[in-house]
Amino acid sequence: MIRHLFALAAALAVSTAAQAYDLKNELPVRVENRSEPVLCAEKDNIDLSFISPDVKSFRIQSVHPAYIGTIVVDKWAPDFTSCDMSYDPSFAGQARRVTFFESTEIWLTGYTFPSFWRPATVPVRVGDRVERGLHVVQLWVRHNERAEEVMAFYPPDGYWRARPLPPPNLRWTAYGSSFLVGPVDMQLRPVVELNEIAFDPKTKTFTLSFKAGGKAEMRIDTLDPDRIVLDVTFDGVPRNKPFASIRSMYVTEANSDTAHVAWRTKGGNAWGEARVLDFKGADATELWTGRMMPSRHNTSAPDTVFSRFSKGLPEPSKPAVGTK
Repeated sequence: MIRHLFALAAALAVSTAAQAYDLKNELPVRVENRSEPVLCAEKDNIDLSFISPDVKSFRIQSVHPAYIGTIVVDKWAPDFTSCDMSYDPSFAGQARRVTFFESTEIWLTGYTFPSFWRPATVPVRVGDRVERGLHVVQLWVRHNERAEEVMAFYPPDGYWRARPLPPPNLRWTAYGSSFLVGPVDMQLRPVVELNEIAFDPKTKTFTLSFKAGGKAEMRIDTLDPDRIVLDVTFDGVPRNKPFASIRSMYVTEANSDTAHVAWRTKGGNAWGEARVLDFKGADATELWTGRMMPSRHNTSAPDTVFSRFSKGLPEPSKPAVGTK
């Protein structure tokens, strides 16, 4: 049964490529596994880093897990068992909430927490409106006459989380793994240092300006009750650091946000498969990470797929799918 689910999830990752996508021109990138075992379920101990001097564009997807239709009781409460957060840095802030862009179909809401592990100095811009001092920003859309949060990002450390629209059997789903886009540095934990984040509501595109130099554009290509697809392009980004990372948590198979990895290699005739802590790294053209069985931690959280690594710009695509 587990093997069957793994095959199903891997097939789901394969199906994410458009039919016209040219597999012959795929660019392999080095994926290094810098994960470590932990007991605390609220620590991101999973670190899958993507390295290549040639990548100019790639695709990120958050996809509902293969078992999403079987979930009856969802769980998303934090679990601080065996956690000691007393050594984390803490920078004080004045708690607030602000919605700083809003249309009938999409809006951005930001929060400042009483404290955070890094200072909130990165501005977030929409047109002429600039907000400073935010620890997290949520992207909301209107779907079936309801408000749905589909992305959250953290300007102080460059972390992003995404999730598809809810499937028919659930009114809401949990976030799970995070990802980093841009030159990844180690500062107690992996971070991407940003000068600014800008958002264009018309094209649903985020522009990230990096302290290390260069910028990235991340456009929402597709958003539906199965997946959210993000196309990323780089311009002048330093090549001496990982260009992206997947960050997640794993304590046990039943207490994890991600537990397995599957990957394709250029010219290979089968997917490689491994438990996430056993993954030895690979030169991959596509990588999926997720779970084969429901977890007590963020049960409905999506799988994550990285693919379409390229030396050039992505092929033209249709505008982001509407969410009405």
